[in-house]
Amino acid sequence: GEGRIRQDKTHSDTADLVCSRHAARDSFEENKSMKIFNTLSRKKEEFVPLTPGEVKMYVCGPTVYNFIHIGNARPMIVFDTVRRYFEYKGYDVRYVSNFTDVDDKIIKKAIEEGVDTVSRRYIEECKKDMAAMNVKPATVHPQATQEICGMLEMIQTLIDKNHAYVAGDGTVYFRTGSFKEYGKLSHKNLDELQSGFREIKVTGEEGKEDPNDFVLWKPKKEGEPFWESPWCDGRPGWHIECSVMSKRYLGEQIDIHAGGEDLIFPHHENEIAQSECANDKNFATYWMHNAFLNIDNKKMSKSLGNFFTVREISEKYDLQVLRFFMLSAHYRSPLNFSADLMEASKNGLERILTCVEKLRDLETKASDSSKTAGEQATMEEADKLRGKYEEAMDDDFNTADAISAIFELVKLANTTADESSTREFVSYMKTMIEELCDVLGIITEKKEEVLDSEIEEMIEARQQARKDKNFALADEIRGKLLDMGIVLEDTREGVKWKRA
Repeated sequence: GEGRIRQDKTHSDTADLVCSRHAARDSFEENKSMKIFNTLSRKKEEFVPLTPGEVKMYVCGPTVYNFIHIGNARPMIVFDTVRRYFEYKGYDVRYVSNFTDVDDKIIKKAIEEGVDTVSRRYIEECKKDMAAMNVKPATVHPQATQEICGMLEMIQTLIDKNHAYVAGDGTVYFRTGSFKEYGKLSHKNLDELQSGFREIKVTGEEGKEDPNDFVLWKPKKEGEPFWESPWCDGRPGWHIECSVMSKRYLGEQIDIHAGGEDLIFPHHENEIAQSECANDKNFATYWMHNAFLNIDNKKMSKSLGNFFTVREISEKYDLQVLRFFMLSAHYRSPLNFSADLMEASKNGLERILTCVEKLRDLETKASDSSKTAGEQATMEEADKLRGKYEEAMDDDFNTADAISAIFELVKLANTTADESSTREFVSYMKTMIEELCDVLGIITEKKEEVLDSEIEEMIEARQQARKDKNFALADEIRGKLLDMGIVLEDTREGVKWKRA
């Protein structure tokens, strides 16, 4: 961060942004089509919404038993960006993302801490991290424990339709053999599937008709939370909750269902089976999955000591850097997290923010005269870069190439805008960069950092030494600040500083 900077604010609601956004939509609707890689078909398909102008999107959220880790952060950032781009294109997006707040890990954590539940606390902590990453709140954030009635209803429907059955101990299983298309998302053959589901055995699985059948409802254990049901006192299986919450808040059919690629099987496969058997309709048109995040080219694991929470990363980096890093690769490509790559992302983001700050300063000084022919030509070049940005995003949300287009736009602005530029030209370049960054969830206002009192006093002392023409002392103080990681820059507008 840098000194002499402004407070955060959002620019997406300004009249200029709205006008330019409408222009972009009009151009897109006439000439462009969006492509999405559909896990179901394993190919890119043109996006055609169920209802013109609307997008119904469900994204599987975290299981809240601790602070979210950076692996959780990737789908949050990726699909928030997908949502933002749909909105930029003029769609009305209804975006639902759940919190799983009843689960074996949650129960274990609560027992360890000696409390009834840990979910409420960690949901709030998760929301803080999401806000710091500039992830927009979902239209609805349902919680599993608040949707039990809907789960009981869907389970009973599945039993009535002979897609589910009750074992002797009250466990309710989904009968996978009753759904002929089971395996169509993961492209697995039902005969070859092995039982690998998330539910922990309660009284053994001898009640299963088939090893591939999965749990819809399970009996309670001593000391665990439970709900009454027609089959036994217990709690729902993991998979049923998303089918129920998606139906309640988005309807029986949705446009996009998304999450990490680890959810393809069994979770999303089982969601399809439950939903399509219960509703007798196709569940989701498009299935989107982001690839894994590795740490220094290794799978993230607590046992390897390379497990990081978002909160831990925030102690070293502004989470805007983490967001920028996450979008620097295509969402379907594996992403490697390392200190060097985070530093590179920090520097790249700084280039953009510095350019925008420069343009804002120039905007206050620029003349109101009509733009020149040269400026008009540059603005047309900028329009082409917007087109390049949109072309990248239209092609399965290629944020890496979209960021490259922004960097080209920054270079263009840096080499053409100066104190002789007109306000119309400077504002045009600034607004375009702001808007395209906003679509990616990148805040173009630098955050104000508060120096501790010792550093502030040292900077003031250096200023006084310069006034007194004691340049040796001024240089000495500057050197001490540099040792502390504070870099000073003397400009015509005064002293600026940034952390090294």
